[in-house]
Amino acid sequence: MVSERMKQSIERGKPMAALFTAKDRLVSRFGPDDVYDFSIGNPNVPAPATVKESIIKQAKELTELELHSYTPVEGYPFVRKAIAEHDREKFGVDLTEKNILMTAGAAGGLNAVMMTLLDEGDEVIVLKPFFGEYAVYVEHAGGELVVVPTEEGTFRIDVKEVERAITRRTKAVLINTPNNPTGVIYSEDELRALADMLYKKSNDLGIDIALVSDEPYRDLAYGGQDVPYLPKLYDNTIIVYSFSKSLSLPGERIGYITVSDSMTERDVVKAGLATAIRSLFVNAPSLIQRVVCDCIDDECDVAYYKRNGETLYEELTKIGYECVKPEGAFYLWVKALVDDDFEFAKMAEDHHIAILPGSAFSGPGYFRLSFCVAYETITGSIPHFKELYDDVCGK
Repeated sequence: MVSERMKQSIERGKPMAALFTAKDRLVSRFGPDDVYDFSIGNPNVPAPATVKESIIKQAKELTELELHSYTPVEGYPFVRKAIAEHDREKFGVDLTEKNILMTAGAAGGLNAVMMTLLDEGDEVIVLKPFFGEYAVYVEHAGGELVVVPTEEGTFRIDVKEVERAITRRTKAVLINTPNNPTGVIYSEDELRALADMLYKKSNDLGIDIALVSDEPYRDLAYGGQDVPYLPKLYDNTIIVYSFSKSLSLPGERIGYITVSDSMTERDVVKAGLATAIRSLFVNAPSLIQRVVCDCIDDECDVAYYKRNGETLYEELTKIGYECVKPEGAFYLWVKALVDDDFEFAKMAEDHHIAILPGSAFSGPGYFRLSFCVAYETITGSIPHFKELYDDVCGK
């Protein structure tokens, strides 16, 4: 009954599926009070109070039919207008509701983008390490993933490597900034260099290459850093955003796509995206569209995540771990103490710690820690990380 493609996907996913149940295994072994779960990027910061207030307001003021009916495929016009006005003011760009399409989270948005852009065999370039589900989104749209290394140690964009990977089949370059899993924010200089190269290669090969920017962590930037707004640098940019992290709403699946006015065949691209949205999930969730419209100006608790990240980074490097200092998002990218990062994840479980191996992000030899957890989880885990380090490396 099950397709061969899905059977292969199931087999490929088994090692990771087991790791996603690590917390349950650890709780059964050590009890609920002595487990340190850094596996999943599920925000620990509560959603702003305005979210609950908006839900209650909508439920009181609207009829059930108004609350729960289908919306236009692109989303409610007044919601898209509010988002466009917010982003226009924030980034200093000319946007209207016509540039915005509401989606079922960033995952729904990226699937719609790939379905719109790709013909069978078209190539999408990604920079490793990268969020592993990108491979699924591209594959399901009939495309092929082309994995390009970043600069060793810093994980910044190596523009020359990207250029070498471009062929006549290249349809898109997919980037993620701030990055999951490294926490790196790509600078304006390196993004401008990437954009200049894409203009040149597009012209040389007579093709249009889209730059797709996955930005669920855009509002989580530390140290006063700015996340550059890519449509200012490259015309054929599509931005995919999610409120999952900024408003702590991962389970509500709400986000949006921004298509620049300067994009080649803009109207056809938007029509394709609307068609993809309709076929994938019909429309973004109706109630939560209204809610994010009310909460569009709320800000996430950047200071909370910043303290978590700094504490974890400082304490682990003090022990001897090699880490990439996060500039944004809420992940710490750490060098594993043995070559086999899956084996190292098992070792960590013996020390009450749940982590994700870097191979899940095409970054073997590393592991990812999600620090969107209670601060007490950070501080309580440090002795266990020290014991793990001593067991592997010797005291």
